[in-house]
Amino acid sequence: MKAIRLHTYGGPEVLRHEDVPVPAPKPGEVLVRVHAVGVNPPDWYLRDGLTVMPEEIRPKIDLPVVPGTDVSGVVEAVADDVTGFSPGDEVFGMLRFPGFDGAAYAEYVVAPASDLAPKPAGIDHVHAAGAPMAGLTAWQYLVEVGHDHPSPFQAARHRPVALGTGTRVLVNGAAGGVGHFAVQLAKWKGAHVTAVASGGHEPFLRDLGADEVIDYTRTRPEETARDLDLVLDAVGGPTSHRFLRTLRRGGALFPVFFAEVDPEEAARLGVTFSISQVRSNGPQLAELGHLLDAGTVRVAIDSTYPLSRAQEAHERAARGHIRGKIVLTGV
Repeated sequence: MKAIRLHTYGGPEVLRHEDVPVPAPKPGEVLVRVHAVGVNPPDWYLRDGLTVMPEEIRPKIDLPVVPGTDVSGVVEAVADDVTGFSPGDEVFGMLRFPGFDGAAYAEYVVAPASDLAPKPAGIDHVHAAGAPMAGLTAWQYLVEVGHDHPSPFQAARHRPVALGTGTRVLVNGAAGGVGHFAVQLAKWKGAHVTAVASGGHEPFLRDLGADEVIDYTRTRPEETARDLDLVLDAVGGPTSHRFLRTLRRGGALFPVFFAEVDPEEAARLGVTFSISQVRSNGPQLAELGHLLDAGTVRVAIDSTYPLSRAQEAHERAARGHIRGKIVLTGV
């Protein structure tokens, strides 16, 4: 079969399309014939040698390695002890995360059965492949964590904020993968949602249900938004602390990426600061799948590329300003 592998770390040019053996399922696993693969930030973090991660939590990677976690496809075979899936079933999933051995950039992949869910019948493989990591990240931040694994980022367990009518939520980076799911899930729960993105995304975000849109190229959201119950910062990083001033006492700031926030300032303002790490979860993905099947939540596709052109997909990601998800197709 064909797969994308990297033998050394570097830019998109290190992604090589080459022949590798078809894997065989071990106990608890399913062999999936892959139809589409979602492209996610951890894919290019891995390609770059995981330098974005603090060295003390950086896992050891044995090269060569096949990147990727998010797949949609058809079950080809199952291990003898797997009862939930059968050959011919359409499935989607986020594989083996937070590890980096999902090996999804391939024509076939072996997946833990527990990481998979039935593909929603109402969407195609491309849209299904765009859902797992971004959708589960938004779900585990906003709806239900769904696991008791300790976070490498904080000692306390992450706890979502109860969302409902009257809850005021701001989503920063709202047009991206996690962001556009967060907007929809918060609206599904009844919250009033303010979306922060560049102005060109406003029609897209309004269509997803955003009540307000702040164009960050014209207005600093931290200077206009006030009395929020929750900020989900899908951008994160060193500027996340600026959202502390937008929150009411008792509010919460949830950065999706590593962020720098003074805990003393957060405590003084009465704001909860919490960061989590998404984990594979087939049952949660099945719940999200019901929303996708009903059209309550949609997957936006920024662009698609054949598996053989994974390098171009990573180049597209590097240019930024992504609306929704990048997907590898024609697998």
